[in-house]
Amino acid sequence: MKYLLVLAVLLLAFWNWRNNRQDAQQSENSRAPRKGSPNTPVVMIACAQCGTHLPEHEAVEGVRGRYCCQEHRRQHEATSRQAD
Repeated sequence: MKYLLVLAVLLLAFWNWRNNRQDAQQSENSRAPRKGSPNTPVVMIACAQCGTHLPEHEAVEGVRGRYCCQEHRRQHEATSRQAD
């Protein structure tokens, strides 16, 4: 009788462990990847005025290139006009 009770407890512990492990695997598999996660590569460009690298989507478009801010766009285009 004692061995039967020990066997029942062991089977119950194994069944409980297996169910918890399957639940954890299902929850990991059901997680949707986040959009724009840190693993997504971002195109970097250099400012035409100062050379600072920044993400392409943050760059300010200008006639003579892309810039990190409006001030650098104005400075670079003003010096380019003077040279022309």
